[in-house]
Amino acid sequence: MRSSQNRRSAIKNIIAGTGAVAAAGALSAFKTAPAAHAQPEKLKGNINHSVCRWCFQNIDLDTLCKAASDMGMKAIDLIGPDEWEIAKKHGLYSSMCNGPGVAITYGWNDPAKHDNLVKSYSDLIPKVAAAGYKNLICFSGNREGKDDVTGMENCVTGLKRILPLAEKHGVVLCMELLNSKVNHHDYQCDRTDWGVALCKKLGSENFKLLYDIYHMQIDEGDVIATIRKNHQYLAHFHVAGVPGRNEPNDTQELYYPAIIKAIKDLGFKGYVAQEYLPIVHDQDQQIASLKASMMICDV
Repeated sequence: MRSSQNRRSAIKNIIAGTGAVAAAGALSAFKTAPAAHAQPEKLKGNINHSVCRWCFQNIDLDTLCKAASDMGMKAIDLIGPDEWEIAKKHGLYSSMCNGPGVAITYGWNDPAKHDNLVKSYSDLIPKVAAAGYKNLICFSGNREGKDDVTGMENCVTGLKRILPLAEKHGVVLCMELLNSKVNHHDYQCDRTDWGVALCKKLGSENFKLLYDIYHMQIDEGDVIATIRKNHQYLAHFHVAGVPGRNEPNDTQELYYPAIIKAIKDLGFKGYVAQEYLPIVHDQDQQIASLKASMMICDV
């Protein structure tokens, strides 16, 4: 995500190994897609679509927001206070607000980091609420030798210091589930059952999980059954293909129409955000790719 150089650095290794292999098949999924500024294809209206800003860094935010709005998206993920006005100009909601700019490895499982995190989130939570937004991302941090029980208890201790403020302002802290097998080695919140256990210990509707489908396919699989079992703790979804984190089309092992339909059938009213790495660098092709990927997830 844009707030973490670590995520971008890790992903560079994936692109080198998988982008060329996926390119030929994936290109066929969107190379003839209509331009984003053309009359938008009618969406079914069941899914609130969003896009993660950090995946399209070579497109300036104003252009990306206009393209997303033109194609029927309702929101953009992972932007901060200095960017909210640009999104608002194009009628886009900030569906998952950026955290305070710390690395993914710098999280709530380390008591030594609690004071800084409490200070940063105490400043950010009221801003999120004042702007009319709800979801604010957070991270467990890396294990660094901590077992799962210790890491969880440390998260509980730290998050309880900030949850009353989140509850007061109606902001939901969303801890992202990330894989520790490929992209984020040693990350602690790398399994749904661990994240759900943390939700239960905190016992607050203002703490939930960001379920990243790409990451959880890598670390645990069984995506649809896991979502159905734990949906009350899942506030938000991220989408990307596996392997390679590219367009979620038929070159990938995940069949997104079935996954998104399962989410819809659960009555989910939050946002589903595209967080894949486009295999092309041309701006127009990236926008066409984004539209094609969104339509795959429109059920």
